[in-house]
Amino acid sequence: MKPLEKFLKKQGSHLAGRAGPGPGPPLQRRQSVSRLLLPGFLREPAEEPPGGMEEAAQPGGDGRWLELRAPDAALRSPSSFSSEELSPAEPPLSPGPAAAAPCSCWTPGPPERLLGALLDRLGGPPASHGPSCDADVLLDDVILTHSLFLPTDRLLQQLLQHFLLASGSPSPGGAGDALPRKRAVLTVLLHFLETYKGILQEEESAGKVIKELYLLIMKDAFLYHELEDEIMKLHQLVEMVELTVPEETQPSSKAVKPLFRHFRRIDSCLQTRVAFRGSDEIFCRVYMPDHAYVTIRSRLSASVQDILAAVTEKLQYSEEQAVREDALALVVVASSGEKAVLQSSEECVFTTLGVNSHLFACTKDAIESLVPLPEEIQVSPGDTEIHRGEAEEIANHLTAFHWELFRCIHELEFVDYVFHGERGRRETANLELLLQRCSEVQHWVATEMLLCESLGKRAHLLKKFVKIAAICKQSQDMLSFYAVVMGLDNAAVSRLRLTWEKLPGKFKNLFRKFETLTDPCRNHKAYRDILCKMKPPLIPFVPLILKDLTFLHEGSKTLLDGLVNVEKLHSIAEKVRTIRKYRSRPLCLDMEASPSQLQTKAYVRQFQVIDNQNLLFELSYKLEASSQ
Repeated sequence: MKPLEKFLKKQGSHLAGRAGPGPGPPLQRRQSVSRLLLPGFLREPAEEPPGGMEEAAQPGGDGRWLELRAPDAALRSPSSFSSEELSPAEPPLSPGPAAAAPCSCWTPGPPERLLGALLDRLGGPPASHGPSCDADVLLDDVILTHSLFLPTDRLLQQLLQHFLLASGSPSPGGAGDALPRKRAVLTVLLHFLETYKGILQEEESAGKVIKELYLLIMKDAFLYHELEDEIMKLHQLVEMVELTVPEETQPSSKAVKPLFRHFRRIDSCLQTRVAFRGSDEIFCRVYMPDHAYVTIRSRLSASVQDILAAVTEKLQYSEEQAVREDALALVVVASSGEKAVLQSSEECVFTTLGVNSHLFACTKDAIESLVPLPEEIQVSPGDTEIHRGEAEEIANHLTAFHWELFRCIHELEFVDYVFHGERGRRETANLELLLQRCSEVQHWVATEMLLCESLGKRAHLLKKFVKIAAICKQSQDMLSFYAVVMGLDNAAVSRLRLTWEKLPGKFKNLFRKFETLTDPCRNHKAYRDILCKMKPPLIPFVPLILKDLTFLHEGSKTLLDGLVNVEKLHSIAEKVRTIRKYRSRPLCLDMEASPSQLQTKAYVRQFQVIDNQNLLFELSYKLEASSQ
C-alpha cells in the first residue's frame, strides 16, 4: 500500500503485517501518476452500496467516507455542510467581502444568463452592491470556475457578442448606455487574462477570439476616453500573454526544458524550476528490450503515436515494417516489473510516469520479456549525502525546491485536475510533478533508512529525519513535513524495533506529536487547526486540497435542470483563493552558496530511491529479522 493511501485511509501509523516479496498483480493503466498517490475516491466515483445513501455515508474500509449525492439529489448548499463534513482548511482571506458567500440576489441560472447577470452587476451603479454582494468576488468566482459550466471558447464568444451588441444596438438612452456595458466586458476580459496568463498559450481558439475582441476594443479607444486606463492595461496583458492563433507559424526552435527526474544531470537539476506547458519541448529516453535507448525531442503534450513516430525515425524503421504486425508499442515498465501498454491516442505520458518507471518501445511479442533497468532493482548499501549533510541544510533545500515546484503550479490546475481528468492533463503537468515529488520524498526516507546497515548509524539517521521534519514544519513546508513523517511510518521502517528503541526519548515524543498532527481523524482537524495559524508564505499538503475539492465536486451537482449551482462554484473558488493566499509572499531562506551547499542541493533535487515495497521489506528483514 502506498504511503499517501495509508495516510488518507486512516490506518494506524505502524503496520504489523508483512507483505511478502513476489510478483504483484499486472499493472493497471492509471490516469496519471498522481492518481497513484491518492485514495480511491480521488481516482474514480464511489459506487452506491445496496443499502442506500445512509450506508454510503458511513466510513468504510476502503476510505470512501465522503457523502456522495445520489444522481437525482437536490442541490445542496456548501453552507449546509456540518463542520465535521467540510471542515474548512483555512481561514477566510480577510473579513471583507471576499470571505462572504454569494448574496441572495445572485441566484442560479443558465450559464449564458449567469454571464449576462455578471455584466449587469459590473455595469450597474456601485450603490446597488450591498456589503455581502461584492461584484469583484462574483467576477473572480466565475473566472476561476467557468470551465465547469461554460467552456473558455464559449465564454469568450459570449463576451464578444455582448460587446458587439453594446456597439451596434444602442439603447434609447444613447451611446452613454453603451459605455457601462463595454466597461463591464473589458473588466471581465482583463480579469480573465490576468488569471489565465500562460495557460492561454495552449488555447488556440481562445487566442483568436481574444485578438478579435482586442481589436474591437482598440477601435473604441478614441470614442471612450474614460476607458483609456483599462485599454492600456489590456494592451500590456495581450503582449505579455503572447496569444497563439492557428494561422500563425510557430517558432522553428524553442528552448528544451529538463523534465523532472528524467535526466540526472547536475547542471539541469540545479536550475530554478519553471512552469511546464503542453507545447514545451523536452528530451526523453525511450528504452529497447535490451536496455539500449534512443533520446528523442518531443512536446510535453505529445501523444503515444507521436512518440513512437519519433522513435521509429531514430531506429530507421522502414514504412513497410511499421505497418506490419511487428510495429512498435509503447510500454511503461515500473521498478517492480509491472507493465502497462499505452494506447496510441494517450497524451502527456511523460508526467504520468512513476518515480522509477521508464518508457520502452518494442514489438507486441516482446512485451512479456521486458524487465526493469538494472539500476532500479539493484541496490548498494552505503553512506550517502544524507549522512554527511546537516539536518538544517537538507531541510532548507527540501523547502526551497518544493517552493519552486509549488510556485510553478497554476491555481487553475487544481480545478482542471479534479473536474476534468484526462481533458485537463496538459494544464496539470506541474501539479502532477509536485505530487510525484511528494511520493518520491516518502520513498527517499524509507530507502535511506533501509540502506543503512549499521544499527548505530541507522538510529542516528532516524534522529536526523525527525529533525528534518521539525525544521520543515517550522519553515511552514507542510508538504515536506508530511512526506518525511509518512516515510518514517512506512511499514518496512516502522517495524525496525531495535532502531526505534535507540531513538532518544525526546525525539520519540516529538515524533508522536508529528503523528498526531498528521492523524486524519475528524477530517484532519489537527492539521487544519495548525494551518489556520500560519501566515504566508507556506507550502500546504497538496493532496488534502485535492481531497477537499473532490468533496465539493461530488457533494452536489454543478448543473441541475440547466441552472448553475453558484454556491458550489463560490466554495470551489474560495478553496482556489487559499492557494493564491499561500503564495502571496515570497519565501526567503538564508543559504550560503558554498560548494558543500551546491552538493547538498544537487542531492536533494535528484534522489535515488526504491519505490518497490516488496524490495523495501526484503531490506527491512535483512536488517532486523524479527520485530518481536
